[in-house]
Amino acid sequence: MTDQNRSWAFAILLAMSVAPVHAMTSDELELEKLNQIEAQLTLQREWVEYHWKKTSAECYDKFFVNSCLSDARAKYRREIDPIRAQEVLLNENQRFINERIKTERDARRAAERADPKRAQERAENEKAFLQKQKDATARAADLEERRKDAPRRAQENKSGVKLD
Repeated sequence: MTDQNRSWAFAILLAMSVAPVHAMTSDELELEKLNQIEAQLTLQREWVEYHWKKTSAECYDKFFVNSCLSDARAKYRREIDPIRAQEVLLNENQRFINERIKTERDARRAAERADPKRAQERAENEKAFLQKQKDATARAADLEERRKDAPRRAQENKSGVKLD
């Protein structure tokens, strides 16, 4: 078993041993496992890239630089290609599961909107909102009327006589 296969097997075992933190659907649990596998693949990718850059830098100290760089590049391709293939499959699965989760959430929201109890609550909330808007409009109109009437009331207060 190669190091890469061992790492992949370890990632799968790690993903299977994850305990849910809160009540999650099976799709969300599966997505969480895939995210952990993705983290493991990212780690593998970073290691391969580090090793390739280090090997490439060492090539410049050798006499046959181009040959060394070619060999390093070939080794890098052999190591990175399987990782990329796994990442492609993983990303496809993640997209598929995310779409399923979104569809489930949308269906749940639609069911909540269709619930007669919720519909009654929304209607009551809308009625209360409209009443608050009417009250605010009436207060604004009353305030404007008082502002227009302010000079006359000020005159009444100075003279002590009610002006109509």
